[in-house]
Amino acid sequence: MSGETTRAPESPNRLGRETSPYLLQHQHNPVDWYPWGEEAFARARGEGKPILLSVGYSACHWCHVMERESFEDPEIARIMNGSFVNIKVDREERPDVDAIYMQAVQTMTGHGGWPMTVFLTPAGVPFYGGTYFPPRDRHGLPGFPRVLEAVAEFYRDKREQTEEVGRQLLERLRQGERVRPGADLLTREVLDAAFRGLRAEFDARHGGLGRAPKFPQPMTFDFLLRYWRRTGASDALDMVRTTLTRMARGGIYDQLGGGFHRYSVDQVWLVPHFEKMLYDQSQLALLYLQAWQATGEGEYRRIVAETLDYVVREMTHPEGGFYSTQDADSEGEEGKFFLWTEDEIRARLDPEEARVALSYWGVADGPNFEGRSILRVPREPSEVAGTLGLTREALDAILGRARRVLFEGREGRVKPGRDEKVLAGWNGMMLRAFAEASRALGRPDYRAVAERNAAFLLSALRRDGRLLRTWKDGQAKLLAYLEDYAMVADGLLALYEATLERRWLDASRELGDEMLGLFWDREAEAFFDTGTDHEPLIVRPRNLFDSAVPCGSSVAADVLLRLAALTGEASYERLGLAAIRAVAPLMSQHPSGFGRFLAALDFALGPTVEVALVWPPAATEDDRAPLVREVFSRYLPTRVLAGAPEGETGGLPLLEGKAARAGRPAAYVCERYACQAPTTDSAELGRQLDGRAGGPARP
Repeated sequence: MSGETTRAPESPNRLGRETSPYLLQHQHNPVDWYPWGEEAFARARGEGKPILLSVGYSACHWCHVMERESFEDPEIARIMNGSFVNIKVDREERPDVDAIYMQAVQTMTGHGGWPMTVFLTPAGVPFYGGTYFPPRDRHGLPGFPRVLEAVAEFYRDKREQTEEVGRQLLERLRQGERVRPGADLLTREVLDAAFRGLRAEFDARHGGLGRAPKFPQPMTFDFLLRYWRRTGASDALDMVRTTLTRMARGGIYDQLGGGFHRYSVDQVWLVPHFEKMLYDQSQLALLYLQAWQATGEGEYRRIVAETLDYVVREMTHPEGGFYSTQDADSEGEEGKFFLWTEDEIRARLDPEEARVALSYWGVADGPNFEGRSILRVPREPSEVAGTLGLTREALDAILGRARRVLFEGREGRVKPGRDEKVLAGWNGMMLRAFAEASRALGRPDYRAVAERNAAFLLSALRRDGRLLRTWKDGQAKLLAYLEDYAMVADGLLALYEATLERRWLDASRELGDEMLGLFWDREAEAFFDTGTDHEPLIVRPRNLFDSAVPCGSSVAADVLLRLAALTGEASYERLGLAAIRAVAPLMSQHPSGFGRFLAALDFALGPTVEVALVWPPAATEDDRAPLVREVFSRYLPTRVLAGAPEGETGGLPLLEGKAARAGRPAAYVCERYACQAPTTDSAELGRQLDGRAGGPARP
């Protein structure tokens, strides 16, 4: 626990010198907040006080509610300051702290969430906790002042009991450190069992898994798309298509500005929690891109472009980094920026445009959220066109004009707040989406965004050879976690395949090697989430579940396997497989929590589609573009692509012995470095790819 801080002159507490927007939101609270660090723990030890740890993030609606109700209340602040040392943590900056204490809260209460409130001993050991507490008793929840006074009394009068509760909790938390090497065989049966489990949870009418609230779960549907590609199981593809179509037409998707809100509070994807998270945009843009490659469905391609255009427009720093989140609230109301009334739409559009817009986006059906309407597409577009007496082409043209006018009108509203910190891992995920879309959609502007982001990450978030977690206003800080190393390496690897510029592969491999040195546990044959140079915490966290964001271990395993296929480095494959093997039984039993692990296993089981591209030294990028375009036009989830000018293999076995043909770029399709005859013809390359991939073509 390190990083002492002092109180900023203009701030009544110690958060004024932080860079996290979430922490800065609390700098004027009457609560004497500390950031996480030794200064707070030293005071707790010196005064014999318990610690109140509050964890949240800037786009969290209920975090804002608890701040307004409790942390801005002078009387509640008086109790907090008198009985506790108070620490405020941004969970996006400190996923390690969040993971440890969230596990503790879930152990104590059976559930978790944010804002998270945890009470600790001065040694950092938790002994009581929960999530949101109201300012007064209501809805079966105890009021926060009553909780504070009861906890303070318990700690003061029953110290031995407090320490025993903490000791038992700590023992539970430390079980995660004791992962043993897995001995399970990695076979297709793991994938089959996972598919059966997901099929049983699937909502066949509305898409998605289970009932309300409903989350997008892009990793789960990535696996289902892969499973269809591997097995031809039509119901797997139906699950993907139903879900993606319903989401794209629901209120969870911003019908005017592009991009996805966090989740739907209902079963039908209508009413979202309105915050927009960078990690959702990255994963969903990539999933829709892959679904378009698999099916040719034009709606999916449109969603990809609109989502990425939203990120460029709203979530990109001038220096190339991507911002973290956009709030749910504006002007103190959740979702206000995104809502419409029928009168507002009629006032901005001509009568015919209004007639079409009100019908298409469901506003004519009446308000659906607190007297106003969330735009959605409740009926099939062809049905709307028929009802309105229009051709589908005429409908699309009118909607295009209406969308532009309404979007421009919405831009005049007060926008939701934005968390402008740049997180390495989330940027790595977004980098991958832009890199892959740049080739698949033929968008050189997306390539420019990806290259600028990669250069930013490798300069602004590197210090003395060490990747850092977060950057804001020119200041980078906090040692990066496993997820940061793995996700940035993943993004760089995708950028290499999109550009065939060797520097990006080298940078990815360098991060992969550093990742193994910092996070790999040789005894357990698994990864820790914090590096060997990280500050000591009460446990060293090791998260093995994919949730809203894939865990570092699953991304690391995937990256290592892909690096192994490109470089021929056997140790990468061995360690990647070991990381998967450790969770193999859980993948079968709880597939929705292991989506990225399942994707990594799918890659490991093969067949790997290895594509080598070799061109004459004088050839231009345009010369090889038809071959590259053929590769990226297909859904090939187990593909790796390497390329170089003739004679410049750079130690990549996939390129060794390969040559251009008749002065033209040549493509080689291989498996385990055994290759088919080279071709310079894009159509022939397409036939070879379709034959090698071992699964169905587009339905």
